[in-house]
Amino acid sequence: MQQTAVNPIYQMLGASPEELPLLNMAGPITGLFIQPIIGALSDRTWSDRWGRRKPFFLIGATGCAICLFLFPWVTAVWMAVLLLWLLDASNNTAMEPYRAFIADKLPPSQLAKGFLAQSFFTGFGITLANISLYVFKFVLDGATGAGIPYWVVGAFMLGSVCSIGTVLVSVISTPEIPPTPEELAKLREGSKGGEALKEIWDAIVEMPVELRKIALVYLFQWYAMNVYWQFVAGSIAESVWNTTDTQSAGFKEATSWVGLVNGWYNIVTFSVAFLLVALARKRGAKMVHSICLLLAAVGLIIFANVSNQYLLFIPIIGLGIAWASIMGVPYIMIVRMIPSTRYGVYMGIVNMMIVIPMLIQTLTFGWVFKHFLGDSSTNAIMFAGVLLGLAALAMQWIKEPPIVRDVDDVTHMPTAAH
Repeated sequence: MQQTAVNPIYQMLGASPEELPLLNMAGPITGLFIQPIIGALSDRTWSDRWGRRKPFFLIGATGCAICLFLFPWVTAVWMAVLLLWLLDASNNTAMEPYRAFIADKLPPSQLAKGFLAQSFFTGFGITLANISLYVFKFVLDGATGAGIPYWVVGAFMLGSVCSIGTVLVSVISTPEIPPTPEELAKLREGSKGGEALKEIWDAIVEMPVELRKIALVYLFQWYAMNVYWQFVAGSIAESVWNTTDTQSAGFKEATSWVGLVNGWYNIVTFSVAFLLVALARKRGAKMVHSICLLLAAVGLIIFANVSNQYLLFIPIIGLGIAWASIMGVPYIMIVRMIPSTRYGVYMGIVNMMIVIPMLIQTLTFGWVFKHFLGDSSTNAIMFAGVLLGLAALAMQWIKEPPIVRDVDDVTHMPTAAH
């Protein structure tokens, strides 16, 4: 919902296109500060009743559900901004422990499948959100006092239920692995005030060199994705409906069509997610991710120049393949670079690599959009394609760690590989 509906809502409430990056600052800021702290805290948390990670993603999902329920009833831009900050804070509280939870539960031989399974269900969830935007348009008429269509309201209500409902399934059905008495004693010894911040700083200082290189890939990759999510509705409105008027019927048609387009690329995402596991094992995660990013780069450049609304579904396939890779393939390498006892804090730091490019984008892209891209959303989408191409090239700079198929394999590896 955040990717597809929030920015059109901003524009329906009167925000201009060049203001969109700054209005989306909530995501990068909350991710930058909340996820690493939550990650470090979850590493050091244990409750016999609730476990280690579950308390965090249960609290976060509850916050998401409340914010999603309230969001479409806003009547001014400042209200939408405030709710987006709260929504992002809740989302970040839930998201990082969920990734660490996957790493906690699986042996090294299954981590690739675990992260790509997450990619599968991410794509499935986003598909549900986007298709609901399109389907509810034929079911619900009218609009709120602020002009937000009721079909948008209905999609947000569905998202609110899904947010808390699906997390409750995990909380109730999936047990966490309890620490040994020695591990528990160490957790409680290190859970004093200020330890979480010290743990984050120590992990950044000790970060493996190859993990630092991934930060460059993420700079291009996530800057580009932020641009796409903010300007895809405007791009389709320009190229297909020939309008830049956010109050026009054409712009609202473009907004609902974005739901179908984003839904389609996420169908592609969960369709190819598990295929990427096999390819990553056979060809290496580095090569697979580079190729996926190149497919997205070419696809977005073509997408921005398509004037037939039905033909948009062809080039966006490249972004769907890349999104499956973005959500899973880099983590296959990342977990080989970091100690398992620090999954939480390092997953938080990896998220900093995601949100810092987004923060840079929110601060810089308004100027780029106005002075370099001619106030054109179509040009913005092509610019995102170029950045994804640069991310693909930067990926080749990384030296991929060896594949560990099981825990016992580590003891048979050469000393240098350790």
